[in-house]
Amino acid sequence: MNLNNPKTMKMVFIVGGGILVLLLVVLVVILLGRGEDGQPTRGNGSPFPPSDSSDTSTPPSSGNVELTYWGLWELESVMSPIIQKYESQNSHVKINYTQRPFTADDYEATLHTRLEQGKAGESPAADIVKINNSWLPRFEHLLAPMPETIMSRGEYSQIFYPTCIDDFTGSDGQIYAMPIGIDGLALFYNKELLSQEGVSQPPSDWDGVVELAKRLTKRDSAGRITQAGLAVGTENNIYHSADILSFLLLQNNINVITEQNGNLMVDLSSPQAKSALTFYKNFAQRHEVWSPNLPLDLDMFFRGELAMFFAPSWRVFDIIQAAPHIEFDVVPPPRLEANEPVYYAMYWGEAVSISSPHQEEAWRFIKFLAEQETLQQLYASSSSIRAFGQPYPRVDLASEIQNSRYVGAIMEMAPDMKSWKMSQNPTVEEYMNLGIAENDLDLAEQRINDFLSNL
Repeated sequence: MNLNNPKTMKMVFIVGGGILVLLLVVLVVILLGRGEDGQPTRGNGSPFPPSDSSDTSTPPSSGNVELTYWGLWELESVMSPIIQKYESQNSHVKINYTQRPFTADDYEATLHTRLEQGKAGESPAADIVKINNSWLPRFEHLLAPMPETIMSRGEYSQIFYPTCIDDFTGSDGQIYAMPIGIDGLALFYNKELLSQEGVSQPPSDWDGVVELAKRLTKRDSAGRITQAGLAVGTENNIYHSADILSFLLLQNNINVITEQNGNLMVDLSSPQAKSALTFYKNFAQRHEVWSPNLPLDLDMFFRGELAMFFAPSWRVFDIIQAAPHIEFDVVPPPRLEANEPVYYAMYWGEAVSISSPHQEEAWRFIKFLAEQETLQQLYASSSSIRAFGQPYPRVDLASEIQNSRYVGAIMEMAPDMKSWKMSQNPTVEEYMNLGIAENDLDLAEQRINDFLSNL
């Protein structure tokens, strides 16, 4: 090629310029095809997913996961530092905590309705909720089981008390809730009234408690009770009457609830069950330490006119608020000396809605709540605004509060706590109280089984 030829030179410039323009166009296309982080993008500017769409090794961006958490007992001021700590460690998670109002009937019905609506796609439900330790059969189909990636069944059973794995294991063998506190039916007593009889605290056996209750019962000239020894024997004026009867059934080694052809069934027809009911009613009918004509047990205790009654530990807060002048304490309920010790579990667990789009993230947060350090922080924060925090559900934390006033009794009871599924469901409690009122556990059994058949 003769480069000195003017026509040849012109052709070289034209071709070279064309190549240069083409290279510039290609470069611009490549640059426009990359996002701000230098990764290939779709037409909408979003990063492409990895070649394997199941790969989750890349953490979500900040604000990617938002969880709604329904609490009951703890104020937002108590929960906020714990939530903020978790969010600081998991920048992609945002947790919205709400303290829900509580009465057993209203909360249970509202929770069930909202979870049903969430499952049906009618309206969003909370991601994390609280369920009572005996409610699982009614709620299991509305909850997401704990993934093995969160905690194995073996690890769960080593960390928490035996009642926890029994209460929160579903019909499929999976775990549906994790506790951040534990509680049970305890015996409250007025220290001043017992002291007047030369007694420092109630006996640990039923015979001793019966005799003490008789000594502590006072009457006016007309024979009316002015000071009651023990609030047991009726259903109309005892807050936890159904729970006390359930406790007596467990103490009598009665297997209250069974599964038949995939359905739950209650059996209250055994001689042992009828014996437990008779023992319960005798406190009013035979021992006469209580009466259906008296005010509510808690109100009488506030006034200093009741020596002993049964309740979970959180009733301490009611007494301190309503009657700060009352000197009282809490001990485990009396035992049947011929039987193994058993106490009645009454507590709550954190669970995840089946409709939650972030089930594993929700379970990760629940696991964080149940860790040693978090529970210690929660207990300390709660104790700064009330008498004590939630008693620890972890076996490895029991020694920290086993000598504490009020909760020491709960820690003593915790290893031997049990419940029976559905025992604290408001409808079941209503029918248990009907059985007490009518002195007919067969009637209670029939009503409860009709209710269970429609779950």
